[in-house]
Amino acid sequence: MPSALPDGEPVPADGALPASALAGAAGRPLGFYLHVPYCATRCGYCDFNTYTATELRGTGGVLASRDNYADTLVDEVRLARKVLGDDPREVRTVFVGGGTPTLLAAGDLVRMLGAIRDEFGLAPDAEITTEANPESVDPAYLATLREGGFNRISFGMQSAKQHVLKILDRTHTPGRPEACVAEARAAGFDHVNLDLIYGTPGESDDDWRASLDAALGAGPDHVSAYALIVEEGTRLARRIRRGEVPMTDDDVHADRYLIAEETLAAAGFDWYEVSNWATSDAGRCLHNELYWRGADWWGAGPGAHSHVGGVRWWNVKHPGAYAGALAAGKSPGAGREILTEEDRRVERILLELRLREGVPLSLLREAGLGASRRALSDGLLEEGPYEAGSAVLTLRGRLLADAVVRDLVD
Repeated sequence: MPSALPDGEPVPADGALPASALAGAAGRPLGFYLHVPYCATRCGYCDFNTYTATELRGTGGVLASRDNYADTLVDEVRLARKVLGDDPREVRTVFVGGGTPTLLAAGDLVRMLGAIRDEFGLAPDAEITTEANPESVDPAYLATLREGGFNRISFGMQSAKQHVLKILDRTHTPGRPEACVAEARAAGFDHVNLDLIYGTPGESDDDWRASLDAALGAGPDHVSAYALIVEEGTRLARRIRRGEVPMTDDDVHADRYLIAEETLAAAGFDWYEVSNWATSDAGRCLHNELYWRGADWWGAGPGAHSHVGGVRWWNVKHPGAYAGALAAGKSPGAGREILTEEDRRVERILLELRLREGVPLSLLREAGLGASRRALSDGLLEEGPYEAGSAVLTLRGRLLADAVVRDLVD
């Protein structure tokens, strides 16, 4: 969750939504994102809305403490119940992210999930995920999460090579993420993801292959692989600007992506989103698919973003300000925007083109259809799905996804 917030109109003090946003809501899937903004240390590449204990000291008082954070977040879940009304609507997915959610006690995460269960109810097959840093969990912690209702976990592995982890300022030791997968399986987790990053300065092709092999050897059923994006204002960006480490170019990123696709496909993983692979449909991250398909989700926590029925809003960033608003009985929303039909059409193209099922050609305007025909002839879109009415990226198209989607939108 990036730290910068957009502009927008004010959010009502009670968080109320326009009637249009709630019309037909009972027939739409609903997810919850719970943001835990705490980290033990700040990674050099991170631009997310997260805080270390040092960064919070003296800026938020007791309100910003992670010791009572679960209570504060539960208050927002209760606010969500009031805002969304009484129409029966079980929650389909819950995703706890950060930050490092597992810096909180396992019982706190279970209590946060329990508030959603109490206020809304969970679908019988609900997907309940938390992110975790490898060094912040142990078998007992994982067992508590599983007993409390979590059935999916995502570990931040990033790399199997120590020198790459050092550049990223990751604090776990190589081999620990793989051990975590075994511990999660032993605790009874149905689905386990490993997050990887490629294109770190100083990483070689062989380093990347070693990371993929280590991840696959651990036995997850889902792998996410993201190209490193160097955000302005981060420690890594400053190091590159000073010439301490080299910047990785786009050609290297493309080569690493091809290595990932080849390695993961050979191991039985299929891509279902440009940066995500799973061994089966059951292994796909349903929560992220809510985002990519423009469904409804409530984001609770500092800086968290939400979307319900064409209304998007975001919370104040700082944990102290967030807790203060809820303590005063007010919405922590910092701003919102009401999307037009054209906004939603464009966003569908931007997001759904990244999916294996692609985007319906019926969403494209005349210029976009012309661009799609050119992309087809250039080998960027698959012929079979195109003839059936959908734009689906080929492997080469995935490498150029951002450029393709710009042309289709225009």
